[in-house]
Amino acid sequence: MDLVEAWSPRIQLTGHRTPEAVVQRLVLDAAALLARVPECASLADLGSGAGFPGLPAAILRPGCAVTLVEARERRHHFQRAAVRQLGLANARPLLGRAEALEAQPHAAVVAQAIAAPTRALRWMLRWAAPGGLLLLPGGAAPPVVPAIRGVAFEAHWPYRVPCGGPQRSLWVGRRLDL
Repeated sequence: MDLVEAWSPRIQLTGHRTPEAVVQRLVLDAAALLARVPECASLADLGSGAGFPGLPAAILRPGCAVTLVEARERRHHFQRAAVRQLGLANARPLLGRAEALEAQPHAAVVAQAIAAPTRALRWMLRWAAPGGLLLLPGGAAPPVVPAIRGVAFEAHWPYRVPCGGPQRSLWVGRRLDL
């Protein structure tokens, strides 16, 4: 929270301006999401912005290798600084667009608000290992995702952000072995 608060005025890291908003809307939201996701060896956070949910994932799951993929250079620099300052040996920021970088297979891939679900899933497929989880967080209602070749829908998981936070949902799919 302190890092986000220190960097935000310089590079418009997030729209959340108060420490309370950063904790509630970013940190606790990411923690609540991660509580719904099974443990996995690796996680790719596509379009990670200020590093959410990827940075909290690296903190809360030290055995999980987390890749933060961000196309905006200033936010990527923030992620690199956060990884250094927090000593997160299991987190690796990458600069570039998820659809353009050379994808590396991960056990799970999350994409939060980077594109419409269909487009996001196509990008996510490249980053998911066969059988890997595909995670699309949404609001109270789960994202509407049409059938996509190579993706098996598994579930919609509801969850609530703690401390009076909003109701959320998670669309969960799995990459088929093509």
